[in-house]
Amino acid sequence: MIRVLLADDEAMIRAGVRAILAADDGIEVVAEAADGRAAVELTRAHRPDVAVLDIRMPVLDGLAAAAEIRRLHPDTAVVMLTTFGEDDYIARALGDGAAGFLLKSGDPRELIAGVRAVAEGAAYLSPRVASRVIAQLPTARLDARATARERVDGLTAREREVLALVGEGLANAEIARRLHLVEGTVKAYVSAILNRLEVRNRVQAAIIAYESGLVGPA
Repeated sequence: MIRVLLADDEAMIRAGVRAILAADDGIEVVAEAADGRAAVELTRAHRPDVAVLDIRMPVLDGLAAAAEIRRLHPDTAVVMLTTFGEDDYIARALGDGAAGFLLKSGDPRELIAGVRAVAEGAAYLSPRVASRVIAQLPTARLDARATARERVDGLTAREREVLALVGEGLANAEIARRLHLVEGTVKAYVSAILNRLEVRNRVQAAIIAYESGLVGPA
């Protein structure tokens, strides 16, 4: 069972998201918050697998709450849910360690898919968000691409294999099956890769994999 914390300052939005998640028998909403500070406190109390956070909330906004949750409870994956699709929100959310970014105007099935993906250790961006991120990559500066290649060259051959599959969006269990490894070993590889690349989440690692030429665009 995937245990979820839901935070949004609008009660009707929380009710709608809760109803969507309830359609999946493998997901349970264990706590709800109306502001970012409460979301952090409830994460401490309930230790959910996934925290679904609205970006604009009182007391502490979703971006700040995401950073705090990731710092205090790294085992809780964060999904940002918002009506805003501006690039600065996307960049800040991913930079603060969010593993998923979904738009409230998206298909409800994306919400379930996103929660399941990040709970399994993968990253998930709604198609519209992903297209914006990928569209910016070909225009990246040549020096950024060179830096990405240098960072990837510092990995072992096996770590590069794992990074390539992370770049393809595979979860730990899928990578384990592909490479005939134990899932715990894959998790250790992913942690080592994030440390070596000095990135905070799988999305940032996937972007480096793309910039370095290790994988192509989806």
